Amino acid sequence: MTILVTGASGHLGRLAVEALIARGFAPADIRAGARDTSRIADLAARGVEAVPLDYDAPASVEAAVRGVEQVLLVSASEPGKRVPQHLAVIDAAKAAGVAQLVYTSAPRATESELVVAPDHKATEEAIAASGIPATILRNNWYTENYLGTAAQARETGVVASSAGDGRVASASRRDYAEAAAVVLTTPGHLGEVYELGGDTSWDFAELAAALAEVLGREVALAPLSTEAHRAALRDAGLDEATASFVTTLDADIRDGALAEVTGQLSRLIGRPTTPLREGLREALA
Repeated sequence: MTILVTGASGHLGRLAVEALIARGFAPADIRAGARDTSRIADLAARGVEAVPLDYDAPASVEAAVRGVEQVLLVSASEPGKRVPQHLAVIDAAKAAGVAQLVYTSAPRATESELVVAPDHKATEEAIAASGIPATILRNNWYTENYLGTAAQARETGVVASSAGDGRVASASRRDYAEAAAVVLTTPGHLGEVYELGGDTSWDFAELAAALAEVLGREVALAPLSTEAHRAALRDAGLDEATASFVTTLDADIRDGALAEVTGQLSRLIGRPTTPLREGLREALA
């Protein structure tokens, strides 16, 4: 049996390949797809089959999917472009008769107001319409998403946020990658939709405290209104679209879009999820 992991040169895809190997899956039975295979040369050196796979080049997708039984479709990284990119993989998987498609989605994707949810909702609907046996992994936020915040806090001693008292049930990418490996290597997951996230949620005051401990310096939370936050981001050099995206995300967090704790991730991986401080410390190391 061969498993294709898309986006294998990215953070999550690479960790998923490593998690499959750690679970005893033979490297030769893992096909790692990447736009630039030189970026996964180290995986190829371990016996993994590295193949070109560009979401924007359907022929490369079709070639990568051909002959595999399972596909881990790691969500593409560019909002607004994801749906056609994902459709290329779904169409190729259907044509190849793939037995299981695993997709990394977003929390409550079909009902959430989260700014990134529409692309994931459309992808989930396309997977359902395709008829491919599938497992949906609705991943909450990655703790590593806050490395930029950590860099700012290291420099300024401030965490700026317009998320109010909103909470985030984050976990480390390694946790989510391990969950993907579990559903690819154990039975009973076809047709399931898992809401995955950390065992505990945190707010931005707790994030500032965690960063103070990890960075070894004082870090204060600067709570801002959405308008003030957007203006501060523009003053820092962000373009209007990026500043609007960041503040819309903070508003979604304030409204509870990332707060849900389900326990499904820790149950899948058979251990507690990585705590915020530990995840930050590992990511910054």
